[in-house]
Amino acid sequence: MLQNFDERNRDLIVNVGGHLVHRDVAAVSPFDSAVQGGDAVWEGLRLYDGRIFRLDEHLDRLEGSAKALAFQDIPSRDYIVDQIKKTLVANGMRDGVHIRLTLTRGVKYTSGMDPRLNTAGPTLIVLAEWKAPVYRTDGLRLITSSVRRPPPDVLDPRIHHNNLLPSILAKIEANAAGADDALILDYTGFLAETNATNVFVVKGDVVQTPFTDACPEGVTRQTVLDLCVREGLPHAEVRLSLTDAYRADEVFTTGTMGELAAVTWIDGRTIGDGAVGPLTRRLSDLYRDETATEGYALFER
Repeated sequence: MLQNFDERNRDLIVNVGGHLVHRDVAAVSPFDSAVQGGDAVWEGLRLYDGRIFRLDEHLDRLEGSAKALAFQDIPSRDYIVDQIKKTLVANGMRDGVHIRLTLTRGVKYTSGMDPRLNTAGPTLIVLAEWKAPVYRTDGLRLITSSVRRPPPDVLDPRIHHNNLLPSILAKIEANAAGADDALILDYTGFLAETNATNVFVVKGDVVQTPFTDACPEGVTRQTVLDLCVREGLPHAEVRLSLTDAYRADEVFTTGTMGELAAVTWIDGRTIGDGAVGPLTRRLSDLYRDETATEGYALFER
């Protein structure tokens, strides 16, 4: 699975620290904390017909992650929303857009890991691209990575941070194996997530997903759980092993960039009957209905 370049993104206007500039000249300082040590937090947002889906939940997570990392002077929610809107207006965007929102600790006066070296910031970066959901619709192929997710006492996944090398290493393994993405286990051998998404396993009529002690508190993940509650679908957060995934009736992934995507093959095993399952289809339809009507309205209709 390789994303294709969208020609509409060739002349993007990017927002770095409140400055709107062409993508080719956009830059952050070499002294910025994101460059120095991956010291930043981020969110992926999606724009549907002038509305950002679950914006409050995303900004709650962004702020919570920044607080956990002891960022100083976190921008207000109104400021962040205003910068998002300015960026979208500058690009003439209203629908079919993915927004990468990054908040770094800011700029240091000299290189080093010590947060006391930061004298300016945080730095807010708004990158909006024309981008449809990135996953194939006929089923993903996954392999299990040798990389493991750390437990909360090493690096808590509730901090939605920019230290993404484990995910990149897992993705390298998936690419080498000719798979779409990689499953990642926690240090006790249970499913955590993929290199880019949360994961769900369906057995019988029960929708199951791992606990968030080794995977992020995904906003799309929570939306699916909320839909299960609303629709009366049996669901649970449980410990899931690879065997649970191999013998599942359905497996699917969730994430803002890819929405819901069925998994039909893992480590040489066909999942279910090898096609997108009925509960995956139903939840995908429900999710699509939700995004068509709900969200934070940035523009007048």
